Amino acid sequence: MKSRPAILLCALLVIATFAWSHGDEIHVMGTVDKVDGTTITVTERNGNHTNVNVNDATKFLKGTAAAKLEDVKPGDRVVIHAKKVNEQLQATEVRIGAAAPR
Repeated sequence: MKSRPAILLCALLVIATFAWSHGDEIHVMGTVDKVDGTTITVTERNGNHTNVNVNDATKFLKGTAAAKLEDVKPGDRVVIHAKKVNEQLQATEVRIGAAAPR
């Protein structure tokens, strides 16, 4: 019975570490609907459409390789890490995955 509090404490520390490492960023996951200029529209799993802006500081990755905005295509699956700036989402990182199966 003495190990139960220790296990609970360890679990809380692990959860807190992951929560703290993500900071105040918002995560947008889903399928790219369109790319219009510097805005990526993502259809999330719940069906919501979310617009995320990108800029010169946005980091793009396709797998482990560096990528760029031009590599983002409709149908691609993405995970976007963003911050809220003036009531809009500004991407800090865009991770491009394989296109969604049809």
